[in-house]
Amino acid sequence: MLFLFQYQDKEEVVLWMNTVGPYHNRQETYKYFSLPFCVGSKKSISHYHETLGEALQGVELEFSGLDIKFKDDVMPATYCEIDLDKEKRDAFVYAIKNHYWYQMYIDDLPIWGIVGEADENGEDYYLWTYKKLEIGFNGNRIVDVNLTSEGKVKLVPNTKIQMSYSVKWKKSDVKFEDRFDKYLDPSFFQHRIHWFSIFNSFMMVIFLVGLVSMILMRTLRKDYARYSKEEEMDDMDRDLGDEYGWKQVHGDVFRPSSHPLIFSSLIGSGCQIFAVSLIVIIVAMIEDLYTERGSMLSTAIFVYAATSPVNGYFGGSLYARQGGRRWIKQMFIGAFLIPAMVCGTAFFINFIAIYYHASRAIPFGTMVAVCCICFFVILPLNLVGTILGRNLSGQPNFPCRVNAVPRPIPEKKWFMEPAVIVCLGGILPFGSIFIEMYFIFTSFWAYKIYYVYGFMMLVLVILCIVTVCVTIVCTYFLLNAEDYRWQWTSFLSAASTAIYVYMYSFYYYFFKTKMYGLFQTSFYFGYMAVFSTALGIMCGAIGYMGTSAFVRKIYTNVKID
Repeated sequence: MLFLFQYQDKEEVVLWMNTVGPYHNRQETYKYFSLPFCVGSKKSISHYHETLGEALQGVELEFSGLDIKFKDDVMPATYCEIDLDKEKRDAFVYAIKNHYWYQMYIDDLPIWGIVGEADENGEDYYLWTYKKLEIGFNGNRIVDVNLTSEGKVKLVPNTKIQMSYSVKWKKSDVKFEDRFDKYLDPSFFQHRIHWFSIFNSFMMVIFLVGLVSMILMRTLRKDYARYSKEEEMDDMDRDLGDEYGWKQVHGDVFRPSSHPLIFSSLIGSGCQIFAVSLIVIIVAMIEDLYTERGSMLSTAIFVYAATSPVNGYFGGSLYARQGGRRWIKQMFIGAFLIPAMVCGTAFFINFIAIYYHASRAIPFGTMVAVCCICFFVILPLNLVGTILGRNLSGQPNFPCRVNAVPRPIPEKKWFMEPAVIVCLGGILPFGSIFIEMYFIFTSFWAYKIYYVYGFMMLVLVILCIVTVCVTIVCTYFLLNAEDYRWQWTSFLSAASTAIYVYMYSFYYYFFKTKMYGLFQTSFYFGYMAVFSTALGIMCGAIGYMGTSAFVRKIYTNVKID
């Protein structure tokens, strides 16, 4: 949805000053006027946060005080004067040393400019004092804005620095719908490495699907043959006789998992994260969400709240099937698992942001709004989903009876232990997405706008298929070793993808960025931990759901004595 604002000739055009901060630390931003810039003489206009996403992302629009009118050129003119004492000079020198640059908005179009620069020896510092604006218009709409910083003035204490600007209007052929195209970077996002990584992942999918199909067909063929008393059996079937194999644990394979309350809450949360990812990617493919400040975050929060019944349904029904009695406690844990993790991290980083006086410090009113969404939207919808789940699919309908006494688990080779399977399970899913991770990280932590959501949808589908295939293979080997603890193993072997993603984030931080400082580092590793955990829970839920269908299928198709 585009902000369809149309101007009349000579109508006022507002230049909003947003934030200023170090170039290498994208999230470390401060109010523009936290640096001792002066304001234009025009009467101030107050700005409020239009969306929840805007408030959470630290957008701090303040009026520049510059007099700009639609199609009305402004010759170079002084708009204010900085009385530069030692304190103000030190503030500017610090900003220039740390490569500070600022962001402005005209008609929702972002513009970036640099504060100043140092000479080659790093002894003298210069401030850019002249903002040369070129604004393109098509009909009665603004379609293009360019800023040129000129007027380099040496910073000398106890002097006056005049700040000036000019505005040049020019007719443009750019359509209003395409005005954000110049901010996109096709050469980066549509590079052949991106295409090659998708092709590579696709080949992995074909290989894994083939492997799983072979295991399924061989297993079912073997058991149909054995229980139909067919005379002809091949050598491999003869080796796997009745003495051992996954068939031996039929009385324990559907035994409830250990800690069913937390397990079912994780599965419900994972299903919800998957639903949110799918819906947000589809919305982003249809709508250009990057054209509005904070719209991606606002959309994600709205979709997360709206999909709460998914969490309740899958978590509540699984807990009921596993014989759980404390369903209200399970509902509360399922509803608040992800919000508590995100809000807890945000709360910790908020303390650092307040200490730094950064614009990323979340206002109290926004915190209250998020809490209200949790208690008055997410929780009731989760309750609805839980009740539906318990009533519609909460009855145990396992194809095999569960024995009263658990079967002892025999000793097995070290590489068949659940801990080893869990550690190895995440390698292939991570391998299928790590190139895409680079593009996503770069768009979030550097100055790129991610717009190739078709790629992201394809990668999500590939990730789901790879995760399900890997967990099915892992579970098959585990059950063949007569170990029936497959629920947690299938979840954790898929969820271990998160560990590899978080490890990759360390590599990305040290080798692909130039971030520094407590605030930016804690922001990076804090939110990367949240992202990795959410991805892990989603993968774990996908892996468990696929494996559950596989286990049910193979035990339905064998005759149990």
